[in-house]
Amino acid sequence: MTTSKRHWALPRVLIALVAVETALGALLFDLVLHDTAHEHMYNPAWPPHAKFHDAQYIVTSLALGLLALLLLVRRHGDTHSRLLWSAGIVAVPWAGMFPALLFPGTATYDPEFKDETQFVLGLHGQLFMAAVTCAVLAIAVILAVTRRRQVTS
Repeated sequence: MTTSKRHWALPRVLIALVAVETALGALLFDLVLHDTAHEHMYNPAWPPHAKFHDAQYIVTSLALGLLALLLLVRRHGDTHSRLLWSAGIVAVPWAGMFPALLFPGTATYDPEFKDETQFVLGLHGQLFMAAVTCAVLAIAVILAVTRRRQVTS
């Protein structure tokens, strides 16, 4: 039987926090918070089709984050597999930022916002956040797999 304490061990908590970040991040930063939303959904230079794709990303991130949370809170069946699937699901939008830069004409920021753009250790702030988020997920998965091996051996 799975206890509450064991069910919500550190790996599951870390992945749940990333799931919340994934579900709410794009919604807040691209639509709600003016400091960043004016570069995205409220950017008058963006054509409607660009805003459509940002809205699509917002909805997709929200859905992926909620799906991961749903998988994490269930206590019946194979909770370890659901934990791993949850980590993979929420990694998709974050990890996808890096190869997105390989497409023609893409950039991490629009030129008119160059002075407002934050860089951390040489990375655009959003890419730095993506790298940290992916690292947290990797650590959570390693901890979960290690713990599972210790229990089964």
